[in-house]
Amino acid sequence: MTVKIYIPLDSGSVALGADDVAKAIAAEAIKRGEDVQIVRNGSFGMYWLEPMVEVETSRGRLAYGPVAVEDVDSLFDAGFLGGGEHKRFLGHTQDIPFLKAQTRLTFQRCGIIDPVSLDDYRANDGLKGLENALRMTSEDIVKAVTDSGLRGRGGAGFPTGIKWNTVRQAPGDQKYIVCNADEGDSGTFADRMIMEGEPFVLIEGMIIAGLATGATKGYVYTRSEYPDAIRIMNEAIEVARANKLLGPKVLGSDYAFDMEVRMGAGAYVCGEETSLLNSMEGKRGVVRAKPPLPALEGFMGRPTVVNNVISLCSVPVILEKGAEYYRDFGMGRSRGTIPIQIAGNVKHGGLYETAFGLTLGEIVDQIGGGTASGRPVKAVQVGGPLGAYFPQELFDTPFDYEAFAKADGLIGHAGVVVFDDSVDMMKQARFAMEFCAIESCGKCTPCRIGSTRGTEVVDKIARGEDPEMQKELLADLCETMKFGSLCALGGFTPYPVMSALTHFPDDFKPHALDIAAE
Repeated sequence: MTVKIYIPLDSGSVALGADDVAKAIAAEAIKRGEDVQIVRNGSFGMYWLEPMVEVETSRGRLAYGPVAVEDVDSLFDAGFLGGGEHKRFLGHTQDIPFLKAQTRLTFQRCGIIDPVSLDDYRANDGLKGLENALRMTSEDIVKAVTDSGLRGRGGAGFPTGIKWNTVRQAPGDQKYIVCNADEGDSGTFADRMIMEGEPFVLIEGMIIAGLATGATKGYVYTRSEYPDAIRIMNEAIEVARANKLLGPKVLGSDYAFDMEVRMGAGAYVCGEETSLLNSMEGKRGVVRAKPPLPALEGFMGRPTVVNNVISLCSVPVILEKGAEYYRDFGMGRSRGTIPIQIAGNVKHGGLYETAFGLTLGEIVDQIGGGTASGRPVKAVQVGGPLGAYFPQELFDTPFDYEAFAKADGLIGHAGVVVFDDSVDMMKQARFAMEFCAIESCGKCTPCRIGSTRGTEVVDKIARGEDPEMQKELLADLCETMKFGSLCALGGFTPYPVMSALTHFPDDFKPHALDIAAE
């Protein structure tokens, strides 16, 4: 009897040795005459347990991890193919506390299925949302998404249904769906994880978006740093075409939709939707002034939906289970679930999908397990390199768009980066300004010049050159950048700078900054 063994192909797992473990298990199985089938699945996002190896047994899927090549012999000796006890034994995968406590709607199949098997996807309730959408009018699809309360998961939090309806009503013989997969924020990996582990849910979401708006062509714009995601997405698109999921007659209907992957050149600013569109058109990745909105004049001047990966991947479950089902999760105006990515100096780094409403303290201390170093948590940055730093005094802030805005922060792409008490917050503020200066597209003066001057001002504070006056100048500069920049790169850089200055004033006393190695 063939035994199925699941070993992730997720690039995070591969970086931790998953490919080597897969080769070692395959070789040992041949050596011992064991009949095994190795399935390269996605990751469940528990990276401190990767590479995590699962075995399908009569008792269900049992997990072992983190598995190293040197563990392979002893795993076979312990009878792991039948679920034998071993020092790496974790029990039933779904009973691991970090996973069991989640509410997985968007990532419900990630880690469970073969990423490029459409049969696996269908067997786990895939395509049900699309099948329902094919029986609905475009107005009804848009209404379902609007009523669900889904908001953009890329950072801005704009209501998805409103954006779709604008494109639906816009005149044009050609419309586009553009998926923003240019995941450039520090501490974020949800887009990559789902493209590598469950690409068909993104394809399904983009097709539904096309049905809702009248778009017949889609593009996934992603980063050159994501070669595995690009390869898997392209393979899944080919499988979808071969099975008539994409093409002139989607699942035998009268609707046409096709899509392809486009790779960017690595500019952080191309995560901004208009820079992204310029890049896709072969132009320099600089921000466009608005209006016109991309929903009216986007890719090639045509009406275009630009949505983040997670926004689009959240759509199938809404169409499958209904708007009310999705809306029942969350709090306030933040409805549904959010895949929180926990990273940095943290014990249990990984992806945790849950309904909006957990406090920041619960996420860092209970779910993340505190710092990996064992030292006290000093600060947590939420929302990427442009996100605010939260001190422990604000750990009662619920994970909610409005609650974070009230605390002068932003959720962004829901990346949570943890720092212990050894971090120098003035150095972090300087990094934010320097990052903006390096990544600025150069189109607007507040971002291009302001970030350079900001770096210089922080250096003057560090050197003790009239530090109080320099702090006032830094605050004034941040105000100008926040309200004068064309896009969020310059507009949001003040968040990490001012939060560091406000919450950690003792770190802004004159002292040498250790930046020589950077």
